[in-house]
Order: sequence, then C-alpha cells, then structure tokens
Amino acid sequence: MNRKHFNLILAGVLAGLYLVLTLPFAQIASGMIQFRLAETIAVLPALTPAAIPGVFFGCLLANFLNPQNLGPIDIFGGSLTTLLAACLTYVLAKPLRCYLKMEKSEQAEAIGLRKSANISKFVSLIPPVILNGLIVGTYLPFLFSTETPVIGVILTTILSITVSQTIVIFGLGLPLLISLSKNKAILKYI
Repeated sequence: MNRKHFNLILAGVLAGLYLVLTLPFAQIASGMIQFRLAETIAVLPALTPAAIPGVFFGCLLANFLNPQNLGPIDIFGGSLTTLLAACLTYVLAKPLRCYLKMEKSEQAEAIGLRKSANISKFVSLIPPVILNGLIVGTYLPFLFSTETPVIGVILTTILSITVSQTIVIFGLGLPLLISLSKNKAILKYI
C-alpha cells in the first residue's frame, strides 16, 4: 500500500474513532463542562499529518451529529479550533518525528536532538488544551444562555474546558503518544 492511500485510510479511521468516542458519551462530551474522550487522539498529529484531517473531520461529524446540537458556531467553530490545534501540534512535534525517524545507533549519538524531541513531545500537546479552552470555552456560554453571560461564567467555562482538555490530552493522550512512539511498525509511517 502506498503512503497516500495509507494516509487517506488512516484519516478516515481516525475520524470514525473520534465520532465513536464522542457520540455515545454526548452527555459529558458536549456542554459547558465537558470531558471529550475522543480528544485523546488529538495527540496523533504529533506523529503523522494524516491525523490532522482525521481529527478535524471526526470533530466536525461529532459536533454535527451531536444530540445536543449547538448550531453552526459550535459545529464549525469547534471543528476549526480542532483543525488549528492539530496543525500546530504537527508543526511543534517536528523534532520528535525527526528523532524517531533516526536509526537506533544515530539516536544514541544525537543527545541534543533527543532532548528537543522530549521537549517537543510535551510542547506539541499544548495547542489542543489552550485553543479549546480559550475558543470553545469563550463561545459556549453564549450558546447555552438566552442572555449575555457574565464574565465569571465565561471564565469558569474557559477554566473547565482547559482542565478537562489537560486531563484528556496529558493523562490519556500523552501515554498513547509515548507508546506509539516506541512501536517500530508504526514509525515507518511517520
């Protein structure tokens, strides 16, 4: 299978996985306080560009099919936030991918690159946390209220989304990223 076909299939599988990890848990995956388990796979753009359209289209479909559909602002705003975060994750994880592509003998000699790779492993996961916290956390109070929300509600929602994203991205996504980074079969597709 050539790389282009593999990336297309992987993007589709990730989109489906995002959807499957969101819709059954819609009660906790969407709202002013949310815990979206599917955001675990938002770490995968650190390893492959195929994950960028995968998480974007998965989020778009999940927001569109959400039983608590919040309308176009959430469908497109949340999905575009996920797209931007995925692109930034990919860019910030370049040292990690470069290090993983090296042969084991080269990795042992590349102490500086190993340090950069370890730093980028963590830094590349910050965009999904910050962007979702700020952007989604800001517009959600307006979608759930008929009146203009007070600043305290907006700040509480931003904090809530940021905390839940931190738990999912670093508590579940980071271990996933670390384990996939050690899998030699996967590394050939980076």
